[in-house]
Amino acid sequence: MAVPELWAGTDAGKAAHHCVVLGADGKRRLSRRVDNDETALLKLIADVLELSDGGPVTWAIDLNSGGAALMIALLTDNGQQVLYIPGRNVHHASGSYRGDGKSDAKDAFVIADQARMRRDLEPIHRGDDIAVDLRILTSRRLDLAADRTRAINRLRARMLEYFPALERAFDYKTSKAALVLLTQYQTPAALRRIGRNRLAAWLKNRKVRNYQLVAATAVDAAEAQHTAVAGERLAAAMVAKLAREVMTLDEEIAETDTLIEGRFRDHPHAEIILSMPGLGPVLGDEFIAHTGGDLSIFASADRLAGVAGLAPVPKDSGRISGNMRRPRRYCRRLLRVFYMSAMVAARSCPVSRTFYERKRAEGKGHKQAAIIALARRRLNVLWALIRDGRAFELTAPQTPVTLG
Repeated sequence: MAVPELWAGTDAGKAAHHCVVLGADGKRRLSRRVDNDETALLKLIADVLELSDGGPVTWAIDLNSGGAALMIALLTDNGQQVLYIPGRNVHHASGSYRGDGKSDAKDAFVIADQARMRRDLEPIHRGDDIAVDLRILTSRRLDLAADRTRAINRLRARMLEYFPALERAFDYKTSKAALVLLTQYQTPAALRRIGRNRLAAWLKNRKVRNYQLVAATAVDAAEAQHTAVAGERLAAAMVAKLAREVMTLDEEIAETDTLIEGRFRDHPHAEIILSMPGLGPVLGDEFIAHTGGDLSIFASADRLAGVAGLAPVPKDSGRISGNMRRPRRYCRRLLRVFYMSAMVAARSCPVSRTFYERKRAEGKGHKQAAIIALARRRLNVLWALIRDGRAFELTAPQTPVTLG
C-alpha cells in the first residue's frame, strides 16, 4: 500500500487562517477555516496528520511572522516542515488558476499547489532565542528611526511656513542643541527678546555643546525676520512638541541600541563576526537576526549569497547570452549588511582595499561591480570563519617582486 503524501497550504490572517490540503494528484483532501487560536490550530494539525495516515505532510504558508507566528511555532514544535511562499508570489500565481475571484480558500489552494510543484521554496526556521530577540529589536529600531525621520520632516515643514531662516540654520537630524533650543524658543520675536547672552546662558545650563555658536546663529536668524506670519503661535507650539518628540525618540533609540549590542554579544558567533573588518555590532546583529543564527540551514556559502542577493542569475534570451542580473527574490537587509561592511572595509582593511583596487583595475565600476564583488568575497570569508569557529586574522597582501 502506497503511503500518501500531502501538501497543506495556509492562507494566514490576523483572526483566522484557511487551510487546504492536497494529495499527490492535486485534489483537495481538506478545506477548513480555523481561528488563530492554539486549541483550534492543534486540532487542525492533528486532523491533517491523521489524514496522512503516517505519510509525510509538507506545510506551506504565506507569512513568516505576525499573525502566522503561533501556527509556525506549533508546526515546528510538532516536527513538521513548513515552507514559506511570499504573498506576492501567491498573487502572481493565482492568475494561472481557474476563476478571476479572490478568496481565502483559493489562496490556500494556490499555496498548497505551489508547494506541491515547486522545489525552490525556503523552509522556515524559528532560529535561536538570541536571533529571534535581535530580529525583534532591530525591527523596533527600524520603526523608531522611521518615526524620527518623519517627525523631523514635519518639524522642518512646519517651521518653513513661519520662520524659514531658523529652519535652514541647523541640521536637525544631527544637532541636539537645535532641538533643545526649539523646546523653548521657536519664533523670531522670542529669540530677539532673550538675546544672545541670555540665550547662551540658558543653553549652557542645559549642557548644550557650542552653546555660544548656537545662540548666535539662532539670534542672527531672528534678526533677519521681523514679520509675524499668520498662524505663527500655533505652528510654534507644534514645532516645540515635535522637537520634544524627536528627543524622546533619540533616547529610546539609544536604549534600544544598548539592548541590541548586549544581546548580540551573547551570541556564540559574535566575536567571530566582530573580528571581520567593517562588521561592527550594528551590522553584526542584523546578520544574526536575518540568518537565524545558524548558517548550517543554508548548506553552502553560495546558497547564503543567493539569499543575500549577491549571487547573480543569468538573463539570457535568444542569441543573447552571458548577461547576469541580481535575483528578484532576496533579503535586502542581508544585502545591506554585506554591502555596507564592504564599503567600510574598502577604506580601512588593507586586504579588502587591495581586492577592491584590483577589481577597479579590471574595469569594474565602484558600486555596481567592485563593491558587490568585495561583498561576495567577504561573505565567503565570514562563512568559512563561522564554519571553522575561528576569528579573522589580518594578513597583509603580498607585493609581487619584480626580478631585474
